[in-house]
Amino acid sequence: MLRRRCTILIFVSLLIIAAISWFSLRQYFHHPDALWRIVSQQCIPHQRDNQNPEPCAKVDLQSGFVLLKDIHGPLQYLLLPTAKMKGMESPELLQAKTANFLWLAWQQRNFMSLHRGTQVPDDVISLTINSTTGRTQNQLHIHISCLRKDVRGQLNQYANTLNDEWQDFPVSLAGNKYIARKISEADFVQRGPFIMLATQVPQASEHMGRYSLAMAKLADGEWVVLATERNLLRLNLASAEHLQDHDCELLK
Repeated sequence: MLRRRCTILIFVSLLIIAAISWFSLRQYFHHPDALWRIVSQQCIPHQRDNQNPEPCAKVDLQSGFVLLKDIHGPLQYLLLPTAKMKGMESPELLQAKTANFLWLAWQQRNFMSLHRGTQVPDDVISLTINSTTGRTQNQLHIHISCLRKDVRGQLNQYANTLNDEWQDFPVSLAGNKYIARKISEADFVQRGPFIMLATQVPQASEHMGRYSLAMAKLADGEWVVLATERNLLRLNLASAEHLQDHDCELLK
């Protein structure tokens, strides 16, 4: 029995070491301030001085965000604040004066249609933001991209089981456990998912950086908010971006 317990402990330790090593390698090969340098040294100055947002697709200094076409995928865009803000762990996200970046990201979804040259339906589109361990960049960025086909099917299948309270999603999504709740347009605009997660999920406010969020539209006109928490034992680095398909199979 003791030998078996020791074997399990060694195996678990190796899994944790592997997860941490993989995260460290990602950070090594991707400069964590690459996005912030593009935003602060190119997009903002170009818009301010020349009214030209390039290389960004849009710079809104009044609302405090930029929109950047991601190099991965034909239709993926990133929304980033114009102010330095690391990510999910940033306390500013829980302050009423801070812009509702997820709502702003949803409002920019038309850029996907403009880039494609034809309408991208709302039920194809998703928003995600990764946790501290699920990202490579230290500037808050929201992925605006297509939803995975299998995930869309699962959301459709279980939509009727969801309500305005956080609960375990009935099945794993992309191999990981999520909690979920529905959100109306009014709540999306007025409160936003960051504050909902922090105030409604026990201890989440103290560990926001461990969480990753995703959003998608439901058939009844509301949205589903999905959250997953980092769990190294399950090799879950909390990257809700895994729910997205940057190749957009749903449009093919």
